Amino acid sequence: MKTAFEIAWELSDKLYPLNAKEVEALSSVIESRKVARGQVLLDDGEYAHNINYVESGLLRQFYFKNGHEITEHFGCPNDFVFCIESLFKHEATHLMIEAVENSEIHSIHYEEMVGLFESMPNIANICRHLLQNALIRSQEKADSWRFESARTRYERFIDDFPYAATHAKLNDIASYLLMTPESLSRIRAGVL
Repeated sequence: MKTAFEIAWELSDKLYPLNAKEVEALSSVIESRKVARGQVLLDDGEYAHNINYVESGLLRQFYFKNGHEITEHFGCPNDFVFCIESLFKHEATHLMIEAVENSEIHSIHYEEMVGLFESMPNIANICRHLLQNALIRSQEKADSWRFESARTRYERFIDDFPYAATHAKLNDIASYLLMTPESLSRIRAGVL
């Protein structure tokens, strides 16, 4: 498992370049840990405090609707999982985050990171890029649901989440794609 310092350098490489002092400061707000399959990182009614970066394994963000679990997002290796609304509004969330398999994650304490923004604006740029990417992905997903066929949505899913496509449960993938497991099975079999 990588250290918080290594993850801070990695985020600097991926999102926005930081100097050594900024990397050190960012690493101070990162908690690195292993989570077991089935472990809930954020539960219904809790407040989100972290942006979770997945080093290895698979996380799933989901909610309940009419007694059914609906998958909102998959956090694959080198991806982020967090609840934007709860982070920004400081309100309880209905979105839950659980480990689909044993995972290694790095939780960035959002409020502590915000505390670094004034003295280290490049860390604010890291956060800005991270949030921009999350909003773009959210818009692409919404457009996919509105404008694409079920088969095209599935093909996009395979391109966007190749790890989840081979490691997540069929029911979770189907709920993410807003289709029944039976429809997804037919698409995978080439019937639809």
